[in-house]
Amino acid sequence: MSYEQRRGWSRGGGPSSSASSSSSGGGGRGGGRGRPPPHLKGREIGLWYARRQGAKSKEAERQQRAVVHMDERREEQIVQLLNSVQNKNEKEQEASSWWSDEESRLPRRQGSILYCTTGIVLQWLQSDKYLSSVSHIILDEIHERNLQSDVLITIIKDLLSIRLDLKVILMSATLNAEKFSEYFDNCPMIHIPGFTYPVKEYLLEDVIEMLRYIPENTDRRPHWKKRFMQGRISRPEKEEKEEIYQERWPDYLRYSESTIDALEMMDDDKIDLNLVAALIKYIALEEEEGAILVFLPGWDNISTLHDLLMSQIMFKSGKIFPSVFKRTPPGVRKIVIATNIAETSITIDDVVYVIDGGKIKETHFDTQNNISTMAAEWVSIANAKQRKGRAGRVQPGQCYHLYNGLRASLLEDYQLPEILRTPLEELCLQIKILKLGGIAHFLSKVMDPPSSDMVLLAIKHLMQLNALDRQEELTPLGVHLARLPVEPHIGKMILFGALFCCLDPVLTIAASLSFKDPFVIPLGKEKVADARRKELSKNSKSDHLTVVNAFQGWEETRRRGFRYEKDFCWEYFLSSNTLQMLANMKGQFAEHLLAAGFVNSRNPKDPKSNINSDNEKLLKAVICAGLYPKVAKIRANFSKKRKMVKVSTKTDGSVNIHPKSVNVEETEFHYNWLVYHLKMRTSSIYLYDCTEVSPYCLLFFGGDISIQKDKDQDTIAVDEWIVFQSPARIAHLVKDLKKELDDLLQEKIENPQPVDWNSNESRDTAVLTAIIDLITTQEKESARNFAPRFQNEQYS
Repeated sequence: MSYEQRRGWSRGGGPSSSASSSSSGGGGRGGGRGRPPPHLKGREIGLWYARRQGAKSKEAERQQRAVVHMDERREEQIVQLLNSVQNKNEKEQEASSWWSDEESRLPRRQGSILYCTTGIVLQWLQSDKYLSSVSHIILDEIHERNLQSDVLITIIKDLLSIRLDLKVILMSATLNAEKFSEYFDNCPMIHIPGFTYPVKEYLLEDVIEMLRYIPENTDRRPHWKKRFMQGRISRPEKEEKEEIYQERWPDYLRYSESTIDALEMMDDDKIDLNLVAALIKYIALEEEEGAILVFLPGWDNISTLHDLLMSQIMFKSGKIFPSVFKRTPPGVRKIVIATNIAETSITIDDVVYVIDGGKIKETHFDTQNNISTMAAEWVSIANAKQRKGRAGRVQPGQCYHLYNGLRASLLEDYQLPEILRTPLEELCLQIKILKLGGIAHFLSKVMDPPSSDMVLLAIKHLMQLNALDRQEELTPLGVHLARLPVEPHIGKMILFGALFCCLDPVLTIAASLSFKDPFVIPLGKEKVADARRKELSKNSKSDHLTVVNAFQGWEETRRRGFRYEKDFCWEYFLSSNTLQMLANMKGQFAEHLLAAGFVNSRNPKDPKSNINSDNEKLLKAVICAGLYPKVAKIRANFSKKRKMVKVSTKTDGSVNIHPKSVNVEETEFHYNWLVYHLKMRTSSIYLYDCTEVSPYCLLFFGGDISIQKDKDQDTIAVDEWIVFQSPARIAHLVKDLKKELDDLLQEKIENPQPVDWNSNESRDTAVLTAIIDLITTQEKESARNFAPRFQNEQYS
């Protein structure tokens, strides 16, 4: 459609039309004055009112759609730009290596030992698929069964049939050696006994008998009638264990009457923190010197237990030590409360007493609903053994398992491998970049193959991201995403940050999402820490930009000296170690971009790569480019109980912003839409790390655009569910400009090179500048209040 044709459309948004209509307030003929038809009775009347209210709500939402604005001068400029764009020749480029020779440090010819992570070996395999310069491979801690280790083990098994001279040693302190030996064609096993002091173990019934503990819970239903899986997503293997548990429970009780009564009252699906506090008190008063290590599944349990201890006089004088590794003076008892990180990742050598809460936070992936779930599951026997071992490092110790003997007999031997309970998109890209054949075929060869549903869902997502084509081969975008050591959506965000020259803050966001944010939550200071985080957000309505502001503040104070850096981190509850790790990761990402040709410097702060880094609206657009289609809609809240806004997603309906988000208590937003990094079901469905985004962010960096008429409204929609009002001529301009952007992105992916922002005649610069200008200047930012209100109040 030419510019002149577009001018023929009325400025009000399309050809003028008039129509009259009447409504009786809800589907069908009513009884007049908003009353239901007289023939309806009972429940039918309630359904009639519900439909009537639903229709009203939909109409109100339709009328409140955001309007896509564009002033006349910019409209004419964009038309001229689109008309001047020349036909482009497609360019092809062979993928170049990410590693330069001077950066590689391979083993010396005369022999040497290279210590590295599993990820480094997988990177190495990209350039040397036979590991030709390696004679021996030693893989340690393989019982952890993470994604990368399972892939590497599968590759090595195939490699052994080609490299007959290669020697492989698999090591672990808690290894299921028989299973690994069978996988490697019944290879020999060597057991080397380690030295630890003897540890005496106690079960829940022993602890109750010892303390004569009486639970506060007064639920006297028979224990076998309490479903320990209640409220969870059931899995067949868990349901089977539950049935066995219920069947055997009545015959299990063999203790004193008071202990049996206590066990009957306790809900063994929850950790009784009052019991933990009582046990800590008992050890502190009755047992010999030695540190106490308590294993709990998550921060909520740790915080609650800390509050319980601080409410008791004997613990009030306690201090929080800056390091758990330092020994305490004589007469002082050290109490460490930790998650499963203390099982293997760290060693506290003065621990004598271990309290095993019996639970571990485990993430699973629900393929039917496309959502991650996190819940406290029972530990495995391997977990329990590791926890017990923490008590026997320096002298004989004691371990208290807070689950009964029947539960102990039904524990799994090992945790479920990560490959069976997490999304597989990043893994699929690795399989393709390593040229390991078909994705499904390769994954069928791993020790514990994932379900076909999980594999197909991952392939579908990668095709939607344009990382795989219909033949499941890597596209040019897929090649770059596979070589970036991050999850695909984060990799896409990094590439957009390089293209739009806002690299440094985008790399900060990418590093934080790939590793963790730098915020710490000191016990007893949670509300103060939340307030400081909110202060760092600077009203950006963005968790991602809050991390950027924190990182920039840290860099500024670090330049001024160590004392200023330390004070800044102390005031805003930041971890300087985590911030340093994020800085290192940013450098690695920049190295990848330089090797691929997207930037001219390995310095994330290179001025040429950060021309637009101060443009907050553009940063939100780049975040949207990476995280789409993870979009949620903000709605007005009419509840008297909830103080937060209502949020919903297309697939899940009503969801919640995570309590640690800067947006959780926000009631004034400029726009109706959020993008988020992670959606996870725990007690409810929560959105983690979210950012408010504008219509133009979604139009240019979201999915397919459609233009349609909705009654009296001209609309433009993204993937047919994110709908905005827009005059038809502007909608067509936006759609045409989006197509130019998509073509430009494809060219840059196929032939990476930095944008020349100084060239006035460059088509690339003209298209990108026009889009940045629209995002920056054409969004109306009048804040809208989404605070709770009564149903009869007028929403504006």
